[in-house]
Amino acid sequence: MRGDTGVDGGATEEETRDEAQVERDKAREQLLRGRAYLGREFLTWLLWRSESGGALVDFEGTGLEVLYMGRCTLRGVNGDVTEMMAKGTLAPYSENVRHSLDRGLLVHQARLRFTHGEKVYEVTLDAEFLDIRAAKLPELMTEEADDQLLERLYLTEQLSGMVDALVVAFMQVRASRSWSKKIVPEMKSWMKGESEAPKATKVQLARAARG
Repeated sequence: MRGDTGVDGGATEEETRDEAQVERDKAREQLLRGRAYLGREFLTWLLWRSESGGALVDFEGTGLEVLYMGRCTLRGVNGDVTEMMAKGTLAPYSENVRHSLDRGLLVHQARLRFTHGEKVYEVTLDAEFLDIRAAKLPELMTEEADDQLLERLYLTEQLSGMVDALVVAFMQVRASRSWSKKIVPEMKSWMKGESEAPKATKVQLARAARG
């Protein structure tokens, strides 16, 4: 892992060990200490991936699509006071946000929309512990009070499972050799505005804004 580079451009050094194990150990240590670095990298990577359009992961046999919605908060990776807040449905994909990411900030908190088949969820994720701060579940199908409670619990579990699936996908990429050689350069190019999102994605964003 020597010479490995993070999204913020900082180098990391680790003794020679299995790369996947190194990343798992780092993630465990940072989460136990309450540090948000890895969570911010995850949310920043997810923003980049979501702009490419289409399903990001397969969840229970159905593709999961992600769009960033509304407010998005960016902070320095080392707990710096520097902070930027973008508001508006399309704000997370704005040029100002990309430029701020290029200057070293990472996504700390964001509102996301998950589309899984015909179900649509909205959730606010915080990088500190990747916990769900607020969520909007799909419309309930049942009418009885007891059945509605069970359905809400089921949908909540589904939402938690979707977040877990996205985190697992990120960790697999973060622990791979392609992270510093391919993924980080591609993300930096996107931050600098040297690569554009497909037009189809912008149509999706416009539809999401109307929704």
